Amino acid sequence: MPVEVFGPGYQFLPREEILTFGEMVQVVRASILLGVTKVRLTGGEPLLRRSATDLVGMISAIEGVEDLALTTNGVLLGHHAEGLQLAGLDRVTVSLDALDPEIFARMNGVGAKVERVLSGIESAQTFGLPVKVNMVVQRGVNEQEILPMVRWAREREITLRFIEYMDVGESNGWRMEEVVSAGEIVEMVMREFPAEPAAERYSGEVAKRWKFTDGAGEFGVISSVTQPFCGDCSRLRVSAEGKSFTCLFAGEGRDVRAVLRSGATEEELVAFLGGQWSARTDRYSEERGKVAKTKAEMSYLGG
Repeated sequence: MPVEVFGPGYQFLPREEILTFGEMVQVVRASILLGVTKVRLTGGEPLLRRSATDLVGMISAIEGVEDLALTTNGVLLGHHAEGLQLAGLDRVTVSLDALDPEIFARMNGVGAKVERVLSGIESAQTFGLPVKVNMVVQRGVNEQEILPMVRWAREREITLRFIEYMDVGESNGWRMEEVVSAGEIVEMVMREFPAEPAAERYSGEVAKRWKFTDGAGEFGVISSVTQPFCGDCSRLRVSAEGKSFTCLFAGEGRDVRAVLRSGATEEELVAFLGGQWSARTDRYSEERGKVAKTKAEMSYLGG
């Protein structure tokens, strides 16, 4: 979230335009009827939402939700870790692109302190929340942090996932030459820590996983730039104000909020979501460089 775009004067949505917790629960219930079993709360930053732990409790109580996760920048995690665990959260993913304070500050752009994120991760583990860490790797910025991050994660029994720097949104100034490929990352890690490919755990798993041969855990790579996986994608994203998207790189979503506030029945909501999914044609990562389109920001859609 570049500070020059999302600075102190940024105009946020009025509260009445944001989905209520009850409306979010309606969407989850309808999605369950369509076969969804995994739910993730993501960002922007979900822990900025007042009473976020209440939402976790409401969703975790829905029959059919088998896995409830939350993705966070970790800044507020220390304050909420215990409450999230008690509310029924199954696991947490923390975005952490560097351990070096200067590199971390440069990448987050808003002056957040890496020490606070690390403390939040420690709190999550203390209260029994499994932790994954996502690291976006950008050439010329933080690739020197790859091995320090692996060492740190192995010592703490944390699963680390590397993500190729992507052209999400229109504000990050993405260039192909700044992408450190998944292949390069794996090669770099394996020079110091031998590993072998791990079997896919489920169809559509976005990360390719590697198990360290010494038994000290695993790491993963998400390669949507160099090895697109559009054909296996099974994710539906719903934004804070109720637009549903079938692709991370989409420019526009469909208005779920209007359906919810029109007094639609659960059957009508299921039909709306199912119809959107069955009609999807998204495959931006496969078409990258061949098509030009405006894309929603990562801070708007989440990962």
